[in-house]
Amino acid sequence: MTKDSSKANHRTLQEIRCAVAAIEDKKGEAIRILDVRGKSTITDYLVLVTGTSDPHVKALKGALDQALKEAQVQLIGEDRALVSGWLVVDAFDFMVHLQTQEMRDFYRLDQLWNDAPEVTL
Repeated sequence: MTKDSSKANHRTLQEIRCAVAAIEDKKGEAIRILDVRGKSTITDYLVLVTGTSDPHVKALKGALDQALKEAQVQLIGEDRALVSGWLVVDAFDFMVHLQTQEMRDFYRLDQLWNDAPEVTL
């Protein structure tokens, strides 16, 4: 890892800390951060979060949006409407998946990426 990539990774982890703090503040559950570098071609980290209901998932997204905006994190994509119990926020180097328990159980992203190391902040 070069010095520049090490700096970029440190910045990414700081941004993830910001995101997780906002999610924890709104009582997001079963938060997992997976390092998918070298395993995914679209992002470096996945943040998986469970909300207790559709309104809770929306509240998590609102808090996350506000925190990332204040931290000046540039987003490249995001869901604006909750139609399936699953919202995604894409900050390029990391993606946050906010899901109801039903969606998390059904799509099982945790198992899909079970070979990815879990990151502890």
